[in-house]
Amino acid sequence: MMQKREALSTGRRRAAPSRSGPPWGAAQHTKWQAWGLKWIAACALGTAATAGWAQDQIKIADIVELSGGGASPGTYFRDGIKLAVNEINAAGGILGKKLTTTDMDTQTNPGVAKGLTQKVIDDGAFAIFGPVYSGSILVSMSESRRAEVPNWTGGEAAAITQQGNPYVFRTAFGQQFSFPKVAKYITSKFKTIAVIYQNNDFGKGGRDAIVKNLDGSATKIVAEISTDPGQVDFSSAVIRAKQANADAVFVYVTEEESARALREFRKQGWNKPIIGETTLTGQKVIELAGEAANGAFAHVGLTVDAPIPEMLAFKGKFYQAYKYIPDHNGIKGYMGVYTLKAAIEKAGKLDRKAVAQAMKGLTISAKKYPGVIMDVSFDDKGDLDRESFLVEVKNGRQVVVATLPPLGKK
Repeated sequence: MMQKREALSTGRRRAAPSRSGPPWGAAQHTKWQAWGLKWIAACALGTAATAGWAQDQIKIADIVELSGGGASPGTYFRDGIKLAVNEINAAGGILGKKLTTTDMDTQTNPGVAKGLTQKVIDDGAFAIFGPVYSGSILVSMSESRRAEVPNWTGGEAAAITQQGNPYVFRTAFGQQFSFPKVAKYITSKFKTIAVIYQNNDFGKGGRDAIVKNLDGSATKIVAEISTDPGQVDFSSAVIRAKQANADAVFVYVTEEESARALREFRKQGWNKPIIGETTLTGQKVIELAGEAANGAFAHVGLTVDAPIPEMLAFKGKFYQAYKYIPDHNGIKGYMGVYTLKAAIEKAGKLDRKAVAQAMKGLTISAKKYPGVIMDVSFDDKGDLDRESFLVEVKNGRQVVVATLPPLGKK
C-alpha cells in the first residue's frame, strides 16, 4: 500500500511540468502571453471608451455640491440639469436616445469630487456636469480629461480654461470675460475702491482679475481684504473697508458669505455702493440677506429677471417643477444640457471626442435651441461669450438696469 501511494505521488510530480509549460517552449510562450495581455488591454480600453454610448441611453452625471458650503448652488445646478433632461427626453431625446442622470454629492470637497469623477467614468458616463465650485473642478477635471469625457462646469476661475484641457467647457463666464465688464462700470463711477475677496481659487482669481482690469485706469484700489471660505463673521473685513475710506467696495465671495457680508455692512451703517459679480446678488443671497441686500449692484451673466421671453419661460417652468425661484446656477445647469444637445447634433454621432471637438468655436442660436435661452458662442478653450446684465437689488429682487453686449462683439 505504501509503495502504491509513493507511486501515485511520484506520478503527480512528474505530470506537473507538462501541465504548466507550453509545447512550443518558454520563449515562444512568453511572446504569446505578452501579445495576449496587450489584446485584452486594448479590448478593455475600447469597451470603456464606448460604454457611454453603446447603449440605448446616454448617461450623464452631475457631480455637484449637494451638502457643505456649496449646497445651494449645487442643488440649483442639479435641478436645472434635471429640468432640461426631462424636456429633452419628452421631445424624443438626442439622436433618438434618451438621457439618464446620476446625482453625485461632492460635499463641497475637491478630493471627493475627484473620486466621484473617477467613479462615473468607470460607470460609463458620456458627459459630466459639475462641480460648480472652481476649487473642485480644478482638481476633478484631470480625471475627465484623462478619460476624454466632456465636462461642463459652473466654475468661474480663469485658471479652469487656461490649462489647455480640451474636454472642459463653461456654463458661466470665466473671470477673463466678466471682469472687463464690471471694471468698466467701476471706472466710470469711482476714483477709489476697496476689494473684499475669498481666499480660494475662486476669490483669488477674482482679486487678480479686478486688479488687472483696473490697472492703468483712473480708479485706484486702496485696500485688498482677504476672507476665508465659510467665514461667518465679517465685522473685521467691513471695518477695514470703512477705514480705507474708499468711494465703494467690491465684494467677491461665494453666496452664503455674500449674504453675511451684506448684513454686516448694513449693521455697521455703510452707506456707500457695494458692487460685485454674479455671486453678490443671487436669489439665495437675497433670501438670506433680506433687506440688507437692497442696493447691492452687480454684473451678472444670468438672471431669471432678464427681459428675455425664453428666460421668463424658463423661470415659470422651473418654479412649476420645484416650487422655488432659481438663481444663476439653476439656469447654468439647464443651459448646459442644451449645449450638450447642440454639440452632439453638430457632431452627428454619439462620440465623446467628436462632441468635444464640436464644442470648439460652436455658436448656438436660441432661435434654433430655445433651451440655451440666449445666443452663445464658445472659443477653442471652452470659454463662452454672450450678453450679460447689470442689476441692482430693489425690494428683494434683481432689477436689470442695463443689458451689455457680448465682450467679443465688434
